Amino acid sequence: MRKINVGLIGFGMIGSGVVKALLNRRQLLKEKLGLDINLKKICDKDLTSNRGISIKKGLLTRDAREVINDPEIDIIIELIGGIHPAKEIIISALKNKKHIVTANKLLLAEEGKGIFRIAKEYDREVYFEASVGGGIPIVRSIREGLIANRFLNILGIVNGTSNFILSKMTDEAMEFEDALIKAKEKGYAEKDPSLDIEGWDSAHKLIILCVLAFGRWVDLKKVYVEGISNIKALDIAYAQDLGYVIKLLAIAKVVNGELEARVNPTLLPKEHLLSSVSGNFNAIYINGDLVGEQLFYGEGAGRLPTSSAVVSDIVEIATKIVEGKRFHRRGLDFKSNIKRVRRMNEVLAKYYIRFSVIDKPGVLARIAHILGFHRISIASVVQKERREEKVVPVVMLTHEAKENNVRVALKEINRLSVVKEKSVVLRMER
Repeated sequence: MRKINVGLIGFGMIGSGVVKALLNRRQLLKEKLGLDINLKKICDKDLTSNRGISIKKGLLTRDAREVINDPEIDIIIELIGGIHPAKEIIISALKNKKHIVTANKLLLAEEGKGIFRIAKEYDREVYFEASVGGGIPIVRSIREGLIANRFLNILGIVNGTSNFILSKMTDEAMEFEDALIKAKEKGYAEKDPSLDIEGWDSAHKLIILCVLAFGRWVDLKKVYVEGISNIKALDIAYAQDLGYVIKLLAIAKVVNGELEARVNPTLLPKEHLLSSVSGNFNAIYINGDLVGEQLFYGEGAGRLPTSSAVVSDIVEIATKIVEGKRFHRRGLDFKSNIKRVRRMNEVLAKYYIRFSVIDKPGVLARIAHILGFHRISIASVVQKERREEKVVPVVMLTHEAKENNVRVALKEINRLSVVKEKSVVLRMER
């Protein structure tokens, strides 16, 4: 039976899950695959913390070079995260003719183009199923199962922390701050949750989805990113009454040959496939010209789902090695027909806008006049409270309008003496 040797760099929460899976499922993988996947070396700075796994001391090292330079190791798993030294480790490993499996979405989003170029030069593979959606097999599905499709759009709930918070706000009428505390108590939010709640984690994953589906590496600076920290329980309640739910979406769509890539809180109709995705779960909605609508759903993070994705990548590379197949990075080298990445101020969308205004005659007319002047058509108006000369919320839904027009109009409206707080604006998707 052919043995494939694997080295792991990064023995943290996810790394320990991968180690446990490789050790505990070794016999099962032998039976299913007819080959032996052998964990030969584990590298981490911390070799003393209890991971709940019995490891032979000879497997452990603090020196990544012992893994990279081991001539018997075929595949290296990088799970340390971040850009440095992960980038240098991966490049060095590729040049040493090692295949790579990684869950590092930040590194791939910002440095992936160069890494894949080096992998091609040295005829090695970089697999990254665990970088988007945890245990959801979205990467392999786009690269292989749906490879004949031209994709029209992708909408993704790809951050479990933000989805848990918005679900709590929706189901229990919590304010953002209270829901964030609950997320931390459950272990879904980091001590510093800014990457999650401000949308940057979703943006990194969106870049990976864009290259898979549309063949275009998108500079992070060209992705519009807006988080959920300014969402109020009041807006959640209004959205529900209007037949919508609010989700943090990673959105990619092709419009007239141009790619739109953005992350923002979004009003979705309650009947949309993504609307019922709650808690810390992830889901990715894909619309392909041949297959139509597809929804991929599951746990988007955590030790077990992520280790499942990592092991699946190891198995695929190991199988190719044994069968002597040529490595060709399927689904990454195709020529993109995208003309350019569209600027956010060019985006067309429907909008939810909440104004905080003094309740007196003529206020709505003034706001409507400014919106109309900037070519923004009102679809409906909701004003539940009536308190003469008091500040009340007024919600307007618009027909499709250009983002730049909405921004200019709101800047003008927010300067009115009758408007007492900065207006809240959220985009809508069908």
